[in-house]
Amino acid sequence: MKKIFRIAFSISFLFYIIALVFLLFLDSRIYIRQDISLLNYIRESSNLVPFKTITTYIKALFDQSMNIDIPIKNLGGNLVMFLPLGIYLPQFINKLRGIGLFSILMVMLFFIIEVLQLITRTGSFDIDDFLLNMFGALIGFGIWKSKVVQRILK
Repeated sequence: MKKIFRIAFSISFLFYIIALVFLLFLDSRIYIRQDISLLNYIRESSNLVPFKTITTYIKALFDQSMNIDIPIKNLGGNLVMFLPLGIYLPQFINKLRGIGLFSILMVMLFFIIEVLQLITRTGSFDIDDFLLNMFGALIGFGIWKSKVVQRILK
């Protein structure tokens, strides 16, 4: 039974990674702007002010200045998208079972993802996305560390 669980867990991780790549870089809803230079695209598509986007979306939820789906999908999606990574990575990579190394790897990974989205013009560089992704991964890590999950995984 233990072996079957490990195989299923590994297969689910593979599907998760494929879905993640699709959502981050291949989603057909993404409009790739080729009509401006890369430098102008970077200027227009970057947010380096922490909580700027988050605040805008939270305000929009309360004053109903935009369709409620937009803030919920952006805030919730960025939070939930990397939560599974906090469960999968420490399970597969023993060195990532401590919060320090796990956090360093997540910071590097999310920075690379944000830069790749900017360079490939499949998204923007938003520090708020980075923060929400990091928070989601840390929640996942906390879930993985919980006694209940540890009993299930052993």
